[in-house]
Amino acid sequence: MCSGTDSKLYPKYMAKNKIVSLILSSGGARGLAHVGVIEELERRDYVIAEIAGCSAGALVGGMYAAGKLPEFKDWICNLDRLDVFSLMDFTFTSGGFIKGEKVYQALKEVIPDQAIEDLPLRFSCNAVDVNSGKEYIFTQGSLYEAIRASGSIPSVFLPAEIGKHHFIDGGVLNPVPISLISDTHTTVVVVNTNSLEEHFLPPPQKRASQKQSLTLPGWLMDYQNKIMQYFPEKKEDPKTSYSAMELVIRSFDLLQDRYCQLLLENYPVGVEIKVSRNQAGVLEFHRAAELIEVGRIKACEALDRLENGN
Repeated sequence: MCSGTDSKLYPKYMAKNKIVSLILSSGGARGLAHVGVIEELERRDYVIAEIAGCSAGALVGGMYAAGKLPEFKDWICNLDRLDVFSLMDFTFTSGGFIKGEKVYQALKEVIPDQAIEDLPLRFSCNAVDVNSGKEYIFTQGSLYEAIRASGSIPSVFLPAEIGKHHFIDGGVLNPVPISLISDTHTTVVVVNTNSLEEHFLPPPQKRASQKQSLTLPGWLMDYQNKIMQYFPEKKEDPKTSYSAMELVIRSFDLLQDRYCQLLLENYPVGVEIKVSRNQAGVLEFHRAAELIEVGRIKACEALDRLENGN
C-alpha cells in the first residue's frame, strides 16, 4: 500500500510540487471530468500520492486507485443515452427513485471489486450516516460498497445499506473532502465540479449528440418529469417557479456551492481545477467523452497557471 510521499517511492530528482494529493469533488455525471484531469496530470509527469473522493469523485478516484481507469473510461464512453437509462433500476419507494444496484453490477463485470486497503494507491471517500448525521470515512472494506454509499444522492438514489447503517451522498456534508488527505506535504490539487463559473463549450467533435431520444415505458410515466430534469435536451431560460422536487434539488445545489467555497477558503490548496455546475445534468453519463475532454482542458488551464507561477 502506498505510504504518501515516502522518499523511497519517488526518484530523488522529482520536484516536490510534482507529487500531489488529489481531491475529487461530488457532481454526478460532471465528475467524469475527473478522468480528463487525471490523464492530464499523468501526461505532465505528476505523481498522485493519494486520492480522496466524494460521490462521483469517489467513483473515478476508486477506479484510478485500483489501476483500472482505462477500463472504466472505455466502458463509460461506450454508453449512449439509452444504455444509461437501461442501467437505472427504478423503484416506487419514497427514499429515492433509483435503487443504484444495477449499474454497479454491470461495472463489476468489467472491473471486479477489491478491498480498499489492498489498492496500490492510498484512497479514501466519504458518505453520511443518515441516522447519526455524521460523516463516515471509508478507508477499508469493499471498494464498490464505499463508492455506492458515497454517491447516494438524496431523493435520487436509495440510501446505501452496509450492515446496520444507511448512508447518503458524502456531498451533503463534505463535497470537496480535503480533510481526508493524510499527507500535508504534497501539493494539493482540488477538482471542483460544482463551480459557479460559466459553462464551458468543448470542441465540436467532443460534444455529445443531442439527437438521441429517451422513451419511457408506460409504467414509468408518473416519473417522467422527475427523470427528465436529469436529461435536459436544451438550455432553458432562467426559471421563475419550481416544482417541489426541483426546489429540493436547487436548494441542495446552492448549499453545496456555498459549502465548497467555505472548504476551499480554509485549506491550503495548491491548485483548484473548476468545472461549471451547468456543464451537465446529474445523470448525463452518456456525455462521458465530452466531459472528460472538458476536464482535460480545464486541467491544462489550471496547471499552466501553477507551473508559470500565476
